[in-house]
Amino acid sequence: MTDNHTHNLRPHSVVNIDPSVFRQRELGLRRGYLYSVGIHPWNALRASMSDIRAVKALAIDPRVVAIGETGLDSIHAGCQKDMEAQTELLDYHIFLSEYLRKPLLLHIVRRYPDIIRLKNRLRPVQPWVIHGFRGKPELADELVRAGFYLSYGERFNPASVAVTPPDRLLVETDESSLPVGIVARRLGVIPKVTLPALCAASQSIAPKT
Repeated sequence: MTDNHTHNLRPHSVVNIDPSVFRQRELGLRRGYLYSVGIHPWNALRASMSDIRAVKALAIDPRVVAIGETGLDSIHAGCQKDMEAQTELLDYHIFLSEYLRKPLLLHIVRRYPDIIRLKNRLRPVQPWVIHGFRGKPELADELVRAGFYLSYGERFNPASVAVTPPDRLLVETDESSLPVGIVARRLGVIPKVTLPALCAASQSIAPKT
């Protein structure tokens, strides 16, 4: 069972790294682990240009199977400048996702209409995955129809899991101490997709010209 998003260094997991949080000497990728790399929207204002460059430098490594987590969070944004910084970072991560042909891992809070409109406008080739989804089944269904993948963790809406096709559903632990197998059993669904598999498939898709 693959843990598709965690902030803990665990085997059989996609470990998240945010260069705006870790010191440079802590950013090495370890052999035998898989990673996602990106700047969290909560850190949009604190991220430096060297942090942004570090995202790309790390993302080109084959052990990195997803770009993010990045996204839009209206609750955390304390001012217009913060929201603008989140949007600029999201745009950069979208570019990296398409350029490197790796899935995009998204943190979205109260900005679902915006992210759906953006996806419809840009029509990205690479998969967009909403991590830690806890929303209502109506929103889950809308996101699936818009082409998103949904990743569920320890806290979830069972009705939303029920309307998410297994080939659009991922399982994660995020910051939970629970093993991913227990989270998966609580979901009651056997996921048919993982971030590493999505990345492998993405590498075989020719980029848009």
